[in-house]
Amino acid sequence: MNFSALARHIAAGAAVVAAVAGSAQVEAQAQALKPWKHGIISPKADAGFLLMAAKRGFAEKEGLKLELLEVKDDQIGLKALLAGELDSYEGGVQGAIAADVRGADVKIMGCHWVVIPHGIMVKAGVDRMADLKGKSVAVSAPGSFPDMLARVALTRAKIAPADVRLAAVGGDRDRYGALVGGVVDAAVVSNEYLPLPSSKGLRMLLEGKDALPNFVRICMFSTGKRLAERREDAIRYLTAQSKALRYALAHRDETIKLTVQATDAKADDPRPAFVFDDAVKVGAVAPDLPLPMEKFAWMQEQMVELGQIPKPGDLTRMVDPEVRLQALARAGVTR
Repeated sequence: MNFSALARHIAAGAAVVAAVAGSAQVEAQAQALKPWKHGIISPKADAGFLLMAAKRGFAEKEGLKLELLEVKDDQIGLKALLAGELDSYEGGVQGAIAADVRGADVKIMGCHWVVIPHGIMVKAGVDRMADLKGKSVAVSAPGSFPDMLARVALTRAKIAPADVRLAAVGGDRDRYGALVGGVVDAAVVSNEYLPLPSSKGLRMLLEGKDALPNFVRICMFSTGKRLAERREDAIRYLTAQSKALRYALAHRDETIKLTVQATDAKADDPRPAFVFDDAVKVGAVAPDLPLPMEKFAWMQEQMVELGQIPKPGDLTRMVDPEVRLQALARAGVTR
């Protein structure tokens, strides 16, 4: 073997060794990641924001393997959390308030979608809230966010919820389908459906962000027990979420692309871009993960008035602000 051939042989061998070593290092790093199981409502046109931490490496950079469990509604996520099947979940705050009042161990860590995009969409012929009397409105399970939004909106319009047929129809897609199919007269759905051709003839009778500005859409929850056992990991989780949300807001095209990938949306589907632009316009997404106690208090008052809970609970007991503060310090977010 001449010198040149020997050199090529040695170089090739070194490359193989380096590749094997690199692969082993990547595998070792993957094994070193701590699993963090998080419950999330099935992705919709907002998926680019909500999945960014898990799908674009932000959790891995914080030393976590973020495992997502899709749940149909808030109640299922809360039950899974309390059963120890999840480390955290995200959803409406009303479920956590109700659980805490009844003695459950639930902690609010921070909120990342603070303006509700939902409203009451109606078919032609329903021109005002009073027209809903005797008609059917698609909501979700009793005590869920859509159910509470409908009840509060009806009460504010001086309409007894008992005068309207509230039908538990499932997720946003199910409720919208029931409205389009003529099964119900109205539905609590996200405004993401407004730009669809199938919404021709429908309209948003009430926009939640205007009529119910104190509603908070999505917060992140854990339990006091889990936060005591894995406090450092919880801080890392919130850090990843904060960084991911800030990145998502600054990268429109990439966030929309992630939404399309996650939901298998068609190229001409207007919803991913509509939701992104609307969220930015109204300041819906909050990388500083606030804990708006005054809004929590308002929501709790509505729950008492609606008979969903017997009395107000201690809201200060329901939050863990220190996890959030330490996460924001790591993420470099000004608060």
